[in-house]
Amino acid sequence: MACIDVDSLAQYERDAAEGRADALYNLGLAYSTGQGVSVDLVAAHKWFNLAAVRGVEAAKGWRNQLAAEMAPAQIAEAQKLAREWLNVCRA
Repeated sequence: MACIDVDSLAQYERDAAEGRADALYNLGLAYSTGQGVSVDLVAAHKWFNLAAVRGVEAAKGWRNQLAAEMAPAQIAEAQKLAREWLNVCRA
């Protein structure tokens, strides 16, 4: 996997705000591996969940793998954050 720099991360965030599935997936990868950001399983799960909703099959596998390593409260928080993100982006 290539190293994700700050500029790329910022671009992924802009693209994610537009609902681009590839950007959502790339943010999940960044947060799950610590590329350009600190590892954050809750954030990674959120981004993979959003990418999965938009049809990225690989995101489903990553999300499920992360969920196996997370506490139920962390998964619930990730799902809550994903719902909040969807509500903001639809507004």
